[in-house]
Amino acid sequence: MFLRLLLLFTLIPMIELSLLIRIGSYMGLLPTLFLVAVTGVIGVSLAREQGFLVVSKIRKSLDSGKLPADSLIEGLLILIGGVMLLTPGLLTDISGFLLIIPLSRRIVRGLVKNKFKNHIHYHQSSVYSKKERDNYSGTNNYSDEDEWGNLSDSIDVDYEEIDD
Repeated sequence: MFLRLLLLFTLIPMIELSLLIRIGSYMGLLPTLFLVAVTGVIGVSLAREQGFLVVSKIRKSLDSGKLPADSLIEGLLILIGGVMLLTPGLLTDISGFLLIIPLSRRIVRGLVKNKFKNHIHYHQSSVYSKKERDNYSGTNNYSDEDEWGNLSDSIDVDYEEIDD
């Protein structure tokens, strides 16, 4: 893990810097700085718009009593994409745009989802709803529509309203 982080924080900035220097030698200093600034502004405004859309999806899912697993993953991807767009450089900008644009984000979400599923499967981790825990049959009773299963049954919260 340390080696990966070391490579991430040293190799990527060096590649970004060499790309910016090369582009700057072709286009000049001001157009290169303008390009970096414009991609950052456009990216952040797009991330903000997509973020609001995902938050509204999450609220709708929660209001209907469903677990918004896919929307939560998309929200995380939008956040990561926004941070990448704020980081100067072309590779991070391209990666950030790929995480923010809905079509490519769905593809990445599928990859992340499969990675989570494999991690749970291979590491013997399990998530059970209250019904499954009380009456475990060892079979999957969920439809193919909801790949995450109906985990909303596992949310059991006691709350108390407090008047301000």
